[in-house]
Amino acid sequence: MLTRGTVRVTIQHMVKNVVEVCDLVVRRGRVRAVDGLSCSIAPGVVTGLLGPSGCGKSTLIRAVVGVQVLTSGTVEVLGLPAGDRRLRHRVGYVTQAPSVYDDLTVAENLRFFGRVLGVPADEAERCLEAVDLAAVRDRVVDRLSGGQRSRVSLAVALLGSPELLVLDEPTVGLDPVLRRDLWAMFHALADAGAAVLVSSHVMDEAQRCDRLLLMRDGRLLASDTPGDLLARTGTRDVEAAFLAIVEHAQEPKEVTA
Repeated sequence: MLTRGTVRVTIQHMVKNVVEVCDLVVRRGRVRAVDGLSCSIAPGVVTGLLGPSGCGKSTLIRAVVGVQVLTSGTVEVLGLPAGDRRLRHRVGYVTQAPSVYDDLTVAENLRFFGRVLGVPADEAERCLEAVDLAAVRDRVVDRLSGGQRSRVSLAVALLGSPELLVLDEPTVGLDPVLRRDLWAMFHALADAGAAVLVSSHVMDEAQRCDRLLLMRDGRLLASDTPGDLLARTGTRDVEAAFLAIVEHAQEPKEVTA
C-alpha cells in the first residue's frame, strides 16, 4: 500500500523539477552569501529550507524568484531563467515582512493585486477563503493582527494558483495554532501539484516538510527527506542531525601519501 510520502517521492522522480539551481554564487562585498550551491525543488512537495539566521536562505530565495543579482551559476524555474517575465503568473512569493498596502482593506488589496496579475475577479474571494480571512475582508490591513497581515500577503501570493510558491519564514512570530493551520495549507497546495519552498530557522518545523535543504554559511549541507536524514546521521531530531553534519564537516581530513 502506497503512503502519502511514497506517492510524493514517486511524483518527484516522474515529473521534471520546478527549480534547478546549479553552482550558484552570490557575493555581498567580500562575503559569499551563497557559495557554490546546487539543489532542485520538485512539484507536489513541501521543501523546507532550514538553517541559522544569516546563513544565506533569503539570498537563495531571492535568487529563485529572480530579484537577486548572481555572481555566477544559474537558476532555472519551470524551464526558464529565474525572473523571466513569463514566470510572472506562475510563481507566488511571500517576503518576511508583509508586502501589502496598510491603508487598503483586505479585499481591496486582493482585488488590486488581482488586476495587476490579470486574474479573474473571483480569484480574490477564493484566496480570501483559502487563508481564512473572509470574516475580515472589509477591515483595513493596518488594523489587523500580525498573523492576519501575514495571511493577507499569502493570499496575494496564491492569486492565480502559482505552480511555485516561495515563502520566506512565513511562520515567524505566529502562535502555534496558526502555524499548524498554515502548514496544513502548504501541504494542501503541494497535494494539488504546486512546488512549495518554505524557509525557516526553527528546526522543529523540519518534521513538517517532505524534503529538507539544510544551509550553513552560504553552503548546502544536506538535501534529503527528514526520515532519511535522521537515519543517515543516527539522530532523533533534525537539530541533532544538523549538528552532526556540521561536526563531521569540521573534522580534519586524512592526508594520504
